[in-house]
Amino acid sequence: QQRDKLKQYQKRINLNLERERALARQLLKEGKREKAMLLLKKKRYQEQLLDKTENQISNLERMVQDIEFTQIEMKVIEGLKIGNECLNKMHQVMSTEEVERIIGETQDAVEYQRQIDEILAGSLTEEDEDAILEELNAITQEQVELPEVPSEPLPEKIPDASPVKNRPKPELVAAS
Repeated sequence: QQRDKLKQYQKRINLNLERERALARQLLKEGKREKAMLLLKKKRYQEQLLDKTENQISNLERMVQDIEFTQIEMKVIEGLKIGNECLNKMHQVMSTEEVERIIGETQDAVEYQRQIDEILAGSLTEEDEDAILEELNAITQEQVELPEVPSEPLPEKIPDASPVKNRPKPELVAAS
């Protein structure tokens, strides 16, 4: 609000400066040099007031920016505070001993599952593997009996006398 008031004040001073400049010109034309000099001094004083007003506006704007930034900082600090409280509550619920116990149980469960997988997959010993390889070699060396091949020649394919007629494609109709 103060900034707006100062800007209005600046506008009034600028209007006065223009009027006084025009009035000083008119007085010089009329030969009233002393009065013109007095108006120019007054104009100079108002210009100094205008500079002071500009500095005050700049200070106010800087102050507003500082206040806004401080408000943002306060929100960040509040967010950090809430987050820290949340973390502390989570740490109270879950202790390091509890985490270590859960990790240990998980590792035990993984080991148990691996043992079950080995049993289900039928883990073979080295002797079993050797026996399987011997059986595979025996099968590949056996003579495989193939069916007899016919001795008469195959009949030649006779082309059809009537060519296949092309059927017209069905026409698609849109449903309404």
